[in-house]
Amino acid sequence: MRENLQDLFYLTVIARERSFTRAAARLGLSQSALSHAIRGLEARMGVRLLTRTTRSVAPTEAGERLLRTIAPRLEEIDAEVKAVGELRDKPAGTIRITAIDFAIDHYIWPRLAKILPLYPDLRVELIVDYGLSDIVADRFDIGVRHGDQVAMDMVAVRISPDVEMCIVGHPDYLRGRQSPKVPRDLLSHNCVTLRLTSSGGIYAWELEKGKRKVQARVDGRTTFNGVYQMVHAALHGAGLAFVPRELVQSHLQSGRLVSVMEDWCPVFPGLHAYYPNRRASSKALSVVVDALRLPGR
Repeated sequence: MRENLQDLFYLTVIARERSFTRAAARLGLSQSALSHAIRGLEARMGVRLLTRTTRSVAPTEAGERLLRTIAPRLEEIDAEVKAVGELRDKPAGTIRITAIDFAIDHYIWPRLAKILPLYPDLRVELIVDYGLSDIVADRFDIGVRHGDQVAMDMVAVRISPDVEMCIVGHPDYLRGRQSPKVPRDLLSHNCVTLRLTSSGGIYAWELEKGKRKVQARVDGRTTFNGVYQMVHAALHGAGLAFVPRELVQSHLQSGRLVSVMEDWCPVFPGLHAYYPNRRASSKALSVVVDALRLPGR
């Protein structure tokens, strides 16, 4: 029974990573040892659980059925083991957080840097992700999203004020070009675009003016998967970028960037740190969440 539980856990990691190589690295095992464990599990169960190709690994129909049943239970067991292990005087363990780079640099890391020296047994792992990961499936302790993107069954804590967006470009780029006034004008401009890791698609700029909302599907010669690179591209005259105003405020004040279409730029709900209810008993999680909490909240 104990062997089965361990191998079932290995199975969930392989299914999530879609790769024996990545799963072995995550588990700290050799690839051959991991393959041997799964072959043994399949032999004991008398059914093939994974389909292996030269490029990837995917669950069979039997594997999918098994994973739907066991994965949530293994997550609950893992969470409880972590919680019990943290029932000591000082918070300990690793808290994994997924967020966009802007949130990590502006809000998360500056606050965590202040508390980490106080808790030597506490570790944090910060993963930049624009894909809106499923934090339960991907084994994160905390996710960070705008308030309107957090699932209703999660505990959420506000960590930032509302986020004002803006469209910016370098004066040299705008010189000789007609400045855009409405969303359709963006079609004649080079726009610095953002590729979403979740879908692989290009992010459509969410613009609004009064009650009118538009998802502007812009195009341009440069595409990135991070907002800081988009700002750098705009500073080099590559085109217009749709970014948080707080990120470019100093450039706007110095004149290195110019803001356009301000009447179409929305204010997004503040960023929130969120986590499943069952993780609330973790002391390490409580310390981190309290540190991230927006003052006065």
